[in-house]
Amino acid sequence: MSVYDSITKGLNEAIEYEKSNLKGVRTHTVKISPPPLYRAPEIRKIRMGLNLSQVAFANIVGVSKKTVEAWESGRNIPKGSSLRMLEMLDKNGQDIVKRYLTFSHG
Repeated sequence: MSVYDSITKGLNEAIEYEKSNLKGVRTHTVKISPPPLYRAPEIRKIRMGLNLSQVAFANIVGVSKKTVEAWESGRNIPKGSSLRMLEMLDKNGQDIVKRYLTFSHG
């Protein structure tokens, strides 16, 4: 089969798949639950439970220290991927910290 024929066949299969006409293809639907909403007390509890400063916590979550301060004071609430990261830290924080953080003793 030529490259052209292979590409044409693949495109036709994709079109048929989109039309739900392709036989023999199994699909799986995966539903991912939305992360819970975290408020000031819960965020502080997660951070303190991990024994992290606001700076270290901010670096793990991927936000600024000012953002963590705003979350913990209730001036702001986390959104989007930050909520998912907070959920992961809430459920598996010790493992995440052990696996990804490097501590130096001076």
